[in-house]
Amino acid sequence: MDFRQNYFELFGLPVSFAVEQVVLQQRYQELQKSLHPDRHAAASSQQQRMALQYATYVNEGLATLKSPLKRAGYLLQLAGLDVRSEANTTKDVNFLMQQMEWREALQEANAATDPFAVLNSVRDEVGQARDGLYQRFVSAWQQGDADSLAQAHECHRQLQFMHKLLDEVDAMEERLDD
Repeated sequence: MDFRQNYFELFGLPVSFAVEQVVLQQRYQELQKSLHPDRHAAASSQQQRMALQYATYVNEGLATLKSPLKRAGYLLQLAGLDVRSEANTTKDVNFLMQQMEWREALQEANAATDPFAVLNSVRDEVGQARDGLYQRFVSAWQQGDADSLAQAHECHRQLQFMHKLLDEVDAMEERLDD
């Protein structure tokens, strides 16, 4: 058990935004088998604690590599960028204006004749923009120079906004269903 491995090394995967989800899941199951409590029942309490800590590390790794947003942030962290800082807000005025338009559309959905149509429209628009941002992120991250990594970091900040907005769309849809 080596806690110094990054999540890609842990699962035996190349450091890349593209992750074979089937392979990730297979490797996860293999690791979980080796960490099952029954395998460590005769071990010392310290060894059992270490196995539990490693199982937690494996679970965190799986969650990170399964999620495109978390995986993008993790890649930036591996490149030495701080993605958790409170100062990580986008300064792209055009993006912020687009965010305001989408939020206004969400507010107006409550009063719309067909709020579900409005929500679907916002979801589609944001989803397309999100997919384009992921493409820009991958392109910038793969270049790897300082300027490109700064662009990838900006994409990640914007992706965080978009994922939050999509969560809000889902929550509003659930409220309307009730």
